[in-house]
Amino acid sequence: MYENNDYTNGNSPYADGRQQNFSQSGGMQGSVQETQVMPEAPAQDLRGKKERRSRAGFRKVLASVSLGLCFGLSAGVGVWAVAEGTGLFDKRQPAVTESGDGTYEIPEEIQNALKEIDELRELLKETETNVNTVSAGALTKVNFDVSEVAANAMPSMVSIANNYVEKITYFGQPMEREGEASGSGIIVGENETELLIATNYHVIEDAKKLMVHFIDNTDVEAVVKGTDEDMDLAIIAVSIASLSEETRNAISIAKMGDSTSLKLGEPVVAIGNALGYGQSVTNGIVSALDRDVEMEDGSTGTFIQTNAAINPGNSGGALLNIKGEVVGINSSKIGDTLVEGMGYAIPISAAKPILEDLMTKETRNKVSEAGYLGIVPRTVTSDVAELYGSPKGVIVSSVEEGTPAAEGGMLLGDIIVRLGGEKLLTAEELREALEYYAPGETVEIVVMRNINGEYVEVTLQVTLGSRPAEE
Repeated sequence: MYENNDYTNGNSPYADGRQQNFSQSGGMQGSVQETQVMPEAPAQDLRGKKERRSRAGFRKVLASVSLGLCFGLSAGVGVWAVAEGTGLFDKRQPAVTESGDGTYEIPEEIQNALKEIDELRELLKETETNVNTVSAGALTKVNFDVSEVAANAMPSMVSIANNYVEKITYFGQPMEREGEASGSGIIVGENETELLIATNYHVIEDAKKLMVHFIDNTDVEAVVKGTDEDMDLAIIAVSIASLSEETRNAISIAKMGDSTSLKLGEPVVAIGNALGYGQSVTNGIVSALDRDVEMEDGSTGTFIQTNAAINPGNSGGALLNIKGEVVGINSSKIGDTLVEGMGYAIPISAAKPILEDLMTKETRNKVSEAGYLGIVPRTVTSDVAELYGSPKGVIVSSVEEGTPAAEGGMLLGDIIVRLGGEKLLTAEELREALEYYAPGETVEIVVMRNINGEYVEVTLQVTLGSRPAEE
């Protein structure tokens, strides 16, 4: 392209001064006519312009370099003046000094600085979370690498299979139906003979047989050691003698955390036997703290709310913080199946003292002959309890004279609520509880007794007997 395209006054783009004539309509005429040749510009004038332009550019570069040098020199002088005025140069010490024996001595200031750097590295290593926030105008999702947390925690997680007997009514007739349910557990301790596992009460409820699946794919039978139905907590025990050396080396005891130190938005990890398929890992954040949730029986509990997926089978599993510490025990029973992203966990700080108490209870196995009380028990249903204003439990509708119950101080109308520390709600639960106590054993029984129109808790010590032979 040319800067001046005005060819009407004889200017031509051709070197020899020729131009093509165009008609008014813009078409090219058939012939090319010669025009007057323009004289060439003197070569020396062009060289002169180039030299002047070159000198002007050089002066600009030289001026820029000079200004930069002046600025750098001024800055250096200023820094030197400040250092000299404050005595900084007087405090300067050599970084390393050589001793006479060929060794080098590092000044104390540098040693302290290196020590602080090492401490910072350790702190960063412990608290590193690798959290990446994905946002679209507002926080929508939190992604972070939980592989290390999961790998460290998995040896302390177990799956639980509950072979239970369900009691149903079919056309008015009581019947029993066997079933199998799955859940999760956390290895929380051990004693001389037992490995102790925490889980939810509803995971082991009505258990006929419990099987525990460890990380090395070993399955071992477990027994119930203690339960707290109100808190939906239980401890089950596995005999250490039943574990191989390989299994004992593969498993570990979980690290307990502090749920009271949790913060909203803090990353958490949920591990459990989701849907009975085996251990799985989900992640999320703490959505809410001290969340009051109404239970199926009408009672209210306080839980940690998280958006980490907690599905059936996750119950009894661990909710972990980013350090791999257990901060909650997951429960799908209290999750809302109608809403996504709302899972709940029992805060470990509230559960820990209960679990520690259950861990100290005597582990009981079913005996060949169940102990005998000598009463006629009946279940106080919710409707009856509401109608008469009485507690729920097992009412004593008859006490035979000379029986263990009568000698232990049990009275007609007493409502049994606990036996051996375990809560009882039905006559069937009382019968099952007695299967773990042999004749001659003394058991603690808690009853609610109506005294002057008010129910008062009374604790009895009853020595069980043998069921008399039927005549």
